[in-house]
Amino acid sequence: MNGDEPVVKNPFHFIEEVRQETSKVTWPTWKEVWITTTMVLIMVALTSVFFLLTDMVISNVVRFVLKLGQ
Repeated sequence: MNGDEPVVKNPFHFIEEVRQETSKVTWPTWKEVWITTTMVLIMVALTSVFFLLTDMVISNVVRFVLKLGQ
């Protein structure tokens, strides 16, 4: 390509290529999607709790150190 040519010469040919490529994809089953989604939500919840607790500990340490300076 020299930059003057359009990326997609024939949109219909492009759409056909996209269909061919998507037919090659191994799509997950609904059970796999459900399990993976549940795992992600559980990990998000655990990570949120971890950062909440970490933030609380650091906040208390900073307050304690600042009170020492008064």
